[in-house]
Amino acid sequence: MLSSIKAFFELPETTRIHYYTREASHGVAYSTTNFDLYKSKAASWRDTLQVRLGPTPPEWDYVPELCREAVEEWDRGVIKLGEELMGLLSEGLGMERDRLKDMSCLDARTMAAHYYPYCPQADLTVGLTSHTDPGVLTVVLQNEVAGLQVKFGEDWIDVDPVPGGLIINIGDILQIMANDEYKSVEHRVLANPSHEPRVSIAVFFNPSMRDKLYGPLPGLVSPEKPAMYQQFMFSDFMTRFFTKELDGKTLTNYYRVSSKEESELDKQETNESSV
Repeated sequence: MLSSIKAFFELPETTRIHYYTREASHGVAYSTTNFDLYKSKAASWRDTLQVRLGPTPPEWDYVPELCREAVEEWDRGVIKLGEELMGLLSEGLGMERDRLKDMSCLDARTMAAHYYPYCPQADLTVGLTSHTDPGVLTVVLQNEVAGLQVKFGEDWIDVDPVPGGLIINIGDILQIMANDEYKSVEHRVLANPSHEPRVSIAVFFNPSMRDKLYGPLPGLVSPEKPAMYQQFMFSDFMTRFFTKELDGKTLTNYYRVSSKEESELDKQETNESSV
């Protein structure tokens, strides 16, 4: 998978330009620099191939032929892994194994393959700005070139590549549904000072039922631990994500309730069920 993706990004520019688009109208987008370019304070030093995998598959003819078969095969494997992970995460919350699956959390999937070329002045920019993933969880495959960092307290910690290993990130929507029992991870990627390119492939799992209410799951709300977040429609949640620049934990902070709102929200949670 990594070799196929790398081969696409290293095609001649005159070939790759035919795939260039910032709008995924056919389920596929290829762009240089960040998706929030017009809102961000700075451009990121990377190229990205994005493919919508589900619930509606892409128009496969628009996926570069060089990596098309590898992307399809990777998606099949990631679905199986995602189902196993969500089963474990559901059980970890004291719920039925299929709870997250039944909430459509396996259905909406997007792949983002990133290529970080050599940056001659890596200290002046970034590969990917600091952020948390908005969805349920993210499965990340990376090559041997370092650059990924996670935030721990006020410090940034290197995530050294492990050959054949995968990285699993908890997303904001899962943190909210879990009422803070799970926490999304703030992370970033440094601009690449190495002449060997960094390649990473992320698959994001999101709920496909976008017009349903989401919030802390009723079984995780009690007088001892009140609801920490408001309810919202996932479509509104994602609209907010894509209209703001990537910047830390903005989504969870935005939907977090104040102490004055908690008592009223607890009453709602008693009578309403999140999807």
